[in-house]
Amino acid sequence: METLRARLAKLEEEMNDQKFWEDQKRSETTLREVSAIKNSIEPVERISTTLREAGQLVDLAEETGDPSVFDEVSSDLEAVEKDLDALELSLLFSDPDDKRDVILSIHPGAGGTESMDWAAMLLRMYKRFCERKGFDARILDLLPGEEAGIKSVSMEVKGTNAYGTLKSESGVHRLVRLSPFDAAHRRHTSFASVFVYPEIESNLEVEIKDDDIRVDTYRASGAGGQHVNKTDSAVRITHMPSGIVVQCQSERSQHRNRDNAMKILRARLYHLKMEEERARLSKMIETQKDIAWGSQIRSYVLHPYTLAKDHRTAVETSGVHDVLDGGIEEFIEAFLHKYSARN
Repeated sequence: METLRARLAKLEEEMNDQKFWEDQKRSETTLREVSAIKNSIEPVERISTTLREAGQLVDLAEETGDPSVFDEVSSDLEAVEKDLDALELSLLFSDPDDKRDVILSIHPGAGGTESMDWAAMLLRMYKRFCERKGFDARILDLLPGEEAGIKSVSMEVKGTNAYGTLKSESGVHRLVRLSPFDAAHRRHTSFASVFVYPEIESNLEVEIKDDDIRVDTYRASGAGGQHVNKTDSAVRITHMPSGIVVQCQSERSQHRNRDNAMKILRARLYHLKMEEERARLSKMIETQKDIAWGSQIRSYVLHPYTLAKDHRTAVETSGVHDVLDGGIEEFIEAFLHKYSARN
């Protein structure tokens, strides 16, 4: 703990230098480290303070004979228990990539509008979860469906241990419901895949040669106003050695779309590199499966009953509407505990 405090003091001293803020990359990296250290120190200090004050209250109760003091002590101990649970969870983020930010992509399976609408529901779920966690979520690229939903989306998520938190979401997600797009209002099953990649800094570990990529520009489609449809602002990048193709059209500026597309490509190439070089990655990220029956990691049932069940951990809840509103913490924590025990 003293080592962390010393490191924090050194970083805060660096931040007092005006030149520090002139280097944006350096300042962002330092601010992230400062936040991580504070997140490690503050719960421990809060627990120590609460336990010390609780002990003083117990001594006071014994002296005064006032039993009501124990109610306050009980409340304090419940707060300590929550902090201990949070600390235990933080210890599960032991992989070097867990601290990284995230590129999260969603793709609908077969089923047309039904699956595209389900993909949009998953996007909303993850955006709401990020709001709950205090993560910063930003859409990098979104291709809307013709009638409803989305054909694909890539989202950047920034926050403490973002990848460690969201890596469990990679896989196929299944929805069962009465279809709002079926005139007969029959029950439908829809699938969508979620892929989670650690975001890699532009100067780290992945080399992308200019000769290895082909950049195509085209006119963006969908909402966005006249400017989007009249200029070749959308960008598609093909990485020829790997065959990976990424695209971005969410920004009006072709330059920004290119930067965002390169960010997605860099993340995917790093992910590919990890798969090739480290067998242990297969334990961290679900391997890509067919977006179809039998391959799902989690099911969300809205009819004829309500249930959300994770098939890897057997954790389930009838509160599926809360889950779809971002309440996926229970599933994530169960996965982290299982993954930690396996390693």
